[in-house]
Amino acid sequence: MFIDPHAHMVSRTTDDYEAMAAAGIVALVEPAFWVGQPRTFVGTYVDYLSSLVGWERFRAGQFGIRHYCTIGLNSKEANNEALAEGVMEWLPRFAMKEGVVAIGEIGYDEQTPLEDKYFRAQLTLARELGLPVMVHTPHRDKKRGTSRSMDVCEEMGLDPSWVVIDHNNEETVRETLDRGYWAGFSIYPSTKMGNARMVELLKQYGGDRIIVDSACDWGISDCLGVPKTARLALESGIAESVVRQVTYENALTVYGKSGQMQASDWLNPPPIDQRTLFEGNSILRGGRDPLVETPARHRCDSLHGDDLLIE
Repeated sequence: MFIDPHAHMVSRTTDDYEAMAAAGIVALVEPAFWVGQPRTFVGTYVDYLSSLVGWERFRAGQFGIRHYCTIGLNSKEANNEALAEGVMEWLPRFAMKEGVVAIGEIGYDEQTPLEDKYFRAQLTLARELGLPVMVHTPHRDKKRGTSRSMDVCEEMGLDPSWVVIDHNNEETVRETLDRGYWAGFSIYPSTKMGNARMVELLKQYGGDRIIVDSACDWGISDCLGVPKTARLALESGIAESVVRQVTYENALTVYGKSGQMQASDWLNPPPIDQRTLFEGNSILRGGRDPLVETPARHRCDSLHGDDLLIE
């Protein structure tokens, strides 16, 4: 069994949900993020957050995957102050909804004063609501941005064991772990972390407080990044216990602190009935026959399957 704790499924097709379920992914966390172009009205942001706690939760469930999400104002759009102020008024209402396991993904992009302002405001919200935090580390000037993110978390009174610092790389992992944070790694082609590089890091650091995710989104990315990395790690001699830590147990531990996520959600899953509707809508198209079954407990047989091609 796997958990993908960073998957932007609003950008993915229903086929991806099918593939993820077949590969042994039993649960995922979908962080609120930048959708590829700026949102110009608060209402469009509200509708987006509604999709995370509504349609995507339903859509994942139609394939036996438990869907959770994080709620937040992303760092890029924090630079639009009028939009940011409006979104901040809505966040507490969404953060208390069923299936919300953290405030995120929040942090820095260009490390501007406005990004800092709303990062701090959302850390305060997380502390007040007793929720974990998912931090987005910047693509540019990553090392400084990662250190600064942790500095601010500590200034705002956050316990590092409640904070996931995501999109780590070889340059940032040591400090992240030494300071007591969870270190997330996104298996994302070219720009973040590759499968083979991740395996080398596991050989060096082990599995304590390390989390592997896919960060799959609207870009060139792979929704099967977690099971593919698990397979390569096992083939490379990484202990099965370590692989389980980084692809399942650690994500459950930190996001389970929210009280919204527990293993019984997928170990005793509700039946799948694709005849059901959400707001009058079905995932079925073109006369496709609905799947109606009580799902068996997911297994990881596909971990060794030839269909999981590693890049």
